[in-house]
Amino acid sequence: MKKPGPEPVRVIGVDPGLNIVGYGVVEEAGAKLTCHEWGAIKTPKGASMPKRLKSIADGLREMIAKHNPAELALEESFFAKDAQSALKLGHARGVIMLVAEEAGLPVYEYSPLTVKQTVTGYGRAEKEQVRTMVRHMLSLKENPTPLDASDALAIAITHLNHQSARKRGVL
Repeated sequence: MKKPGPEPVRVIGVDPGLNIVGYGVVEEAGAKLTCHEWGAIKTPKGASMPKRLKSIADGLREMIAKHNPAELALEESFFAKDAQSALKLGHARGVIMLVAEEAGLPVYEYSPLTVKQTVTGYGRAEKEQVRTMVRHMLSLKENPTPLDASDALAIAITHLNHQSARKRGVL
């Protein structure tokens, strides 16, 4: 009798931003990674901050309802051009965390350095290198676009990789 393998784990990776929020849904079943969807939530240009944040929340709620992930992986903030940019990114991240909490999803955060290191083996890799590796790792027929979406897929892959390592006692 064949032993059942580990339960599949579905994760939504999120690359936060105020103008564009990249997302990617990846499932791991054993050693196989499957991409279910990727894309971007684009907020209306010129709209008020509350309307933009509502766009992010509504779009993310829709993706969570559609794909029913078990966890949400989010890129940590690492820098901003100025205090105003950091504050805007903080608003977007806060909305993303709130929506995850509403959905009962645990949130895991990874630095850009960790994501690049995990996916490409080089912590200072360019976005195009990350996209190429994501396409290869998920056996995609086309490059995920926009780059925010490929970054989100890379965040999901990083999370699954790290969760798997934690279960094995490596991390």
